[in-house]
Amino acid sequence: MPDSIKLLFTRRFLPFFLTQLLGAFNDNLYKNGLTIFIAFQAVNISREASNTLVNIAAGLFILPFFLFSSIAGQLADKFEKSVLIRHVKQLEIFIMLLGAAAFYLQSPALLIAILFLMGTQSSLFGPVKYSLLPQALSPEELVGGNAMIEFGTFLAILMGLIAAVFIIGLGLHMLSLAVVLFAVAGYWASRSIPTLPANAPELSISFNLFTQTRDILRYARENRTVFYSILGISWFWFIGLTYVTQLPNYVRYEIGGNEQVYVLLLAMFSIGIGMGSFLCERLSGRIVEIGLVPIGALGLTLFGIDLYFSQSLGAGGELIAPMVFITDGNNLRVMFDIVMLGVSGGIYIVPLYALVQQRSDAKKRSRIIAANNVLNALFMVAAAIYGMFALSAGIDIPTLFLIMAIMNAAVTLFIFKLVPEFIMRLLIWLVIHFAYRVRKIDLDKIPDTGPALLVCNHVSFVDALVLAGCIRRPIRFVMYYRIFQLPILSFVFKTANAIPIAGAREDAPMMNRAFDQIGEALKQGDLVCIFPEGKLTENGEMDSFKPGVSQVLERDAVPVVPLALRGLWGSFFSRKYGNAMTRWFPRGWFSKIDLIAGDAIEADNASLETLYRQVSALRGDNR
Repeated sequence: MPDSIKLLFTRRFLPFFLTQLLGAFNDNLYKNGLTIFIAFQAVNISREASNTLVNIAAGLFILPFFLFSSIAGQLADKFEKSVLIRHVKQLEIFIMLLGAAAFYLQSPALLIAILFLMGTQSSLFGPVKYSLLPQALSPEELVGGNAMIEFGTFLAILMGLIAAVFIIGLGLHMLSLAVVLFAVAGYWASRSIPTLPANAPELSISFNLFTQTRDILRYARENRTVFYSILGISWFWFIGLTYVTQLPNYVRYEIGGNEQVYVLLLAMFSIGIGMGSFLCERLSGRIVEIGLVPIGALGLTLFGIDLYFSQSLGAGGELIAPMVFITDGNNLRVMFDIVMLGVSGGIYIVPLYALVQQRSDAKKRSRIIAANNVLNALFMVAAAIYGMFALSAGIDIPTLFLIMAIMNAAVTLFIFKLVPEFIMRLLIWLVIHFAYRVRKIDLDKIPDTGPALLVCNHVSFVDALVLAGCIRRPIRFVMYYRIFQLPILSFVFKTANAIPIAGAREDAPMMNRAFDQIGEALKQGDLVCIFPEGKLTENGEMDSFKPGVSQVLERDAVPVVPLALRGLWGSFFSRKYGNAMTRWFPRGWFSKIDLIAGDAIEADNASLETLYRQVSALRGDNR
């Protein structure tokens, strides 16, 4: 059973998951009921008016995220989260009572206006929703928890649509009753969320929207990788909102499908998101693996372009049902593209959310997530405006999708250029997943926080990549400076902010700078890794440890964690057959290797002899 599914059997996650699932479901029940009413049942609304109203509705729901996220972030940092969630759910009940009245009156204008209030309630829930996860879950559960949240969100979109189609068929009065009942159910679920302490109870709440919005954006920019990850998330919601908003009219006017075809394609997209989210958890190996983000971005572009070339244009006459729709082989290609867009989206978005949660300052986490919501809102409003103006300019929906897919390639390449860590992590992920099968043993002995020194045997040119790909925390590697001259590895180690070092006889100033950088990294609470043999093994046996480790510990008395790599001797990147990387994969693809950690050793007890003995014992006879 996947670890993310196991979370559903825990009290620290299940009530929260149900609360957010029911909230997202109710939002989509209301919004889809409104969309279906406008697009399919309001016969006095033209195609042009339908396009305009659908996009205005999307924009009004998103606008409060821009206006009120700064206050929501402060509240989520200052107050205990379970009580705050219950108050937000009580507000949802009141808003849904107003929505029920609007459905009963069958007033499109009033229904759309109430979307603003729904957006306000959702904007208050957003920061507490995502800042709760790092408190409720352990670090290795964070990716799985985010996968469940994203799956639940898009499952709610699908269930909300299916329920809206079914209930609206029974009459708008039944839809009025349903939105109120599900709001009450969400509040009931929230009552079981465990108490979670406030991160910044001393915080003074400011209601100056302009100043606080500026401040939360400044907090988000303090960490470059976090900020550009937020931009990546915001861009995903630009794409997602464009697809979901335009899908009803795409189905009716471009494909010629009825409401059930719309449900079918949205189901395909939602199922794809769920598949991508769980696949991301599996591929990540229980760490926050942002190397998967470029893979998801590539899929969003390729399948978006293919969608343009795969649909049947020029639909007319009577709207077709799903069984007729799927008999056309070209429509199966449409369905495949929609599913793969969802899969790509899940792979893309889950690591970004987990990274923002993991690397944000805990005392400012909710406000940083609120900054994410502000930027998400800006991008979503831009998506609504993009949809309205593109369609009013005469661009059809398939072409609008094509333009967006091409824009996605440009935007993501721009982000990856600004933060090359994404591409660096992708290269690491490819190496350890396509060249080897890595067994991770006792890596939980590496501390989750605080400074520590890692020491490991040195077998191949990819030793550091294996460690970086398997260990949850970022690592500052100390590497012989000539490795920085090798293609690809140079990019990886420079991007990872590795520390170049040389011997005293070779370059004494470089060596001194290296020790200064090591000390600074440890003072900042980082993990630093040294290969104390100082070079790759020539015969598969461990060489003696150089005194550099002792010099580091004399400056900074931090715990030392011994590590051992097993099974890399004789691989393409080792020197078993002379120069490395000259004999193509002599052990075959997916050869088995191990990375094992030993118990941490206090600095006072970490002599060279002790460390050598510990690493040697961990390695054993498996070279």
